[in-house]
Amino acid sequence: MDMHLHTYRSFDSLNRPRDLLSAAKILGLDRLIVTDHNEVRGAREMAELEPERVIIGEEVKTAEGADLIGIFMKELIPKGTPARETALRIREQGGVVYLPHPFDGTRSGGAAFLESIADLVDVVEVHNARCFPRSLNERARRWAEERGKLMGSGSDAHTVRELGRGFVELPEFRPERESFLAALAAGRIAGVVSTSPAYRLLSNWAKIRKRMPGGRVP
Repeated sequence: MDMHLHTYRSFDSLNRPRDLLSAAKILGLDRLIVTDHNEVRGAREMAELEPERVIIGEEVKTAEGADLIGIFMKELIPKGTPARETALRIREQGGVVYLPHPFDGTRSGGAAFLESIADLVDVVEVHNARCFPRSLNERARRWAEERGKLMGSGSDAHTVRELGRGFVELPEFRPERESFLAALAAGRIAGVVSTSPAYRLLSNWAKIRKRMPGGRVP
């Protein structure tokens, strides 16, 4: 299961849902948690195509400027919602609060407010394939271990080629909060491959492409 990836519904990605699903089959990824920036439409589109493979998530840009992911999202949480309120709203809809790249200050890490929401965090991303240097992921693992938090891993794929560069191996689970958390507790972080920093340039290209005529939807 790749726990962090993006579709063209994110402002900085051009990934087509069908291309992601095709790549997942080739890579042997049974589950994908789709976590577009302040969006759930891309995840819903993918879930309509393959409901057994796709879990709907959202990467929310909080009022504090840091990102927080909700897993099993039923309703969109608006950009700019305070971090603690975001976590509570994720929980209220039966979701899982997932803390992505918490110490990556170049990509909306949440180090400044971690302790204020620590009691609401269910899972910490301890491997994000786009984190540089690798010590940022190691800090996330230490923070999670010290607080007894479950751990996750994801590619943070903004391009199809990045898919699967971070994933978790875990038992089967029902698509709901408690079953998922129990499975993750028995899981193993795997696929810990770093993505070249050059791929961030492709995210910048995606932003430019979407400003061009007809560029919003690939």
